[in-house]
Amino acid sequence: MAIKITTTKDYGVSGVKVLVYSAAGVGKTVLCSTAPKPLIISAESGLLSLQDHDIPVIEVKSVEDVNDVYEWVTSSKEAEQYETLCLDSITEIAEVLLSEFKAETKDARQAYGQLADEMSKTIRSFRDLKGKNVYFTAKMIRASNEDGITVYYPMMPGKTMTNGLSFFFDEVFALRIGKLGDGTTYRYLQTQPDLQYDAKDRSGRLKMVEEPDLTKVFNKIRLQKGE
Repeated sequence: MAIKITTTKDYGVSGVKVLVYSAAGVGKTVLCSTAPKPLIISAESGLLSLQDHDIPVIEVKSVEDVNDVYEWVTSSKEAEQYETLCLDSITEIAEVLLSEFKAETKDARQAYGQLADEMSKTIRSFRDLKGKNVYFTAKMIRASNEDGITVYYPMMPGKTMTNGLSFFFDEVFALRIGKLGDGTTYRYLQTQPDLQYDAKDRSGRLKMVEEPDLTKVFNKIRLQKGE
């Protein structure tokens, strides 16, 4: 049996994979414009926030569409020009697929089971793409934990997918809005968890609060020691 040995350094140059979640209207979609050479894969109609940018978009409305996009990305010379794939949002994509599965069966549990299988496969496929950055966005859910504290984390249709979503990623950020003393608001990425927000940075190269600029964040994560 042939054994192939690689090095952990290889994983730093294979592209950065990031999940960002927030409440509606905070700017997850706008963040696509800060990524290097982006291509948006969207199940949403709310791209008005990017009307002043010229970013190519592929719309997906079915399981077949999602599979076709992945095949195109991995086999097309045309796709090579894009450095970052923006799946905006995986929550919306999952909701589109769930509607399709529900239309095929009267058993809701079966539909959610199909969804978990299909979305797990889709997330892993795009997450594991070599040589591409992949920016996943997700809606945010608000809940109370066992201590009565309000907590926030990325949302998917169905409890199983919601509870397991963060485990797919090494980088999970909350896009939040802060306020200065004079009342001016600003957006920022929270990269580490606190009592309320789910987040993580396994690269160990980001500050707790980062500027909402994907190119800068990607460059920090890829930075080799000593550079």
